Amino acid sequence: MSTDTQSTDRLIIAGKEYRSRLLVGTGKYKDMDQTARAIAASGAEIVTVAVRRTNLGQNPGEPNILEVLPPDRYTILPNTAGCYDAETAVRTCRLARELLDGHKLVKLEVLGDEKTLFPDVMATLKAAEELVKDGFDVMVYTNDDPIVARELEAIGCIAVMPLAAPIGSGLGIRNPLNILTIVENAKVPVLVDAGVGTASDAAEAMELGCDGVLMNTAIAAAKDPVLMASAMRKGIEAGREAFLAGRMPAKRFASASSPIEGLFF
Repeated sequence: MSTDTQSTDRLIIAGKEYRSRLLVGTGKYKDMDQTARAIAASGAEIVTVAVRRTNLGQNPGEPNILEVLPPDRYTILPNTAGCYDAETAVRTCRLARELLDGHKLVKLEVLGDEKTLFPDVMATLKAAEELVKDGFDVMVYTNDDPIVARELEAIGCIAVMPLAAPIGSGLGIRNPLNILTIVENAKVPVLVDAGVGTASDAAEAMELGCDGVLMNTAIAAAKDPVLMASAMRKGIEAGREAFLAGRMPAKRFASASSPIEGLFF
C-alpha cells in the first residue's frame, strides 16, 4: 500500500476515525492482566464488552473492566450478548448508556437459541428500530443474508456485522459470496463478526472488502492469546492492503512470470 493510501485509509464509525480495523472482545481470558495484554497486542481501538456479564460499575466492590481498559484510551462498545428477546436487548443498551455517562454506541445482538447462537432476525430488526429511534448508534450482529443486512441499514444501523460462522466456532468464513454481496451493496461499514479462527480467516474477510473484523474467542481461546492477538493484527493489515492493492485475476492455466516474447534466440 502506498504511503498516501496508508495515511488516508481509516475506518469511520459513528463519525470517529480509527486506524485499526480489528475490534476485539473481553471475554474468556484467564484474568484481567491477560485481557489487557492481549488487547494491547491486537492494536484494537474499539473494545466490546458484554454488559450482562461484565462489571462496568454496576457491581461496586468487584473488579471493573474499565480499570484495565480505560475509556480515554479505548472506545468501549457495550454489547447485548446473552439477550434472547428484543425487550431485554433494548433494556441492556439503556443500562449501558446510563453506566457510561450517555454513551450512544452499542453493538446489538439478539440470539435465537443457546445451541447455535444464531441471531433471531425478527427480534433483531425490532430491537434495532427501537434503539435507533431512541438515539443510539447501533452496530448490529446478523446472519449473512444480504436482504436482512439491507433492511438493518435502512432502519438506520451505522454498521452491519454478518457472522462468518457460528459464534465461537473458529470455522472461518463459510459463505464468502454472501459476505461479498453484503459488502458490494452496503453504504455503511460491514464488519465480519463471529466464527473467525485464525489470522488467515481475518485476512480473507478483509480481502473480500469488509471494513473490519470483530473477534473474541479466536484470540482468548488460543494457546497463547497475546501472540494470537498480534497475529490477528497483522492478518487484518495484510488483508486490507491486498484488497486495496487489487489482486491479479485468477487464471485456470499457467502464465509465465518471464514471458518469452521479445527474447533473442
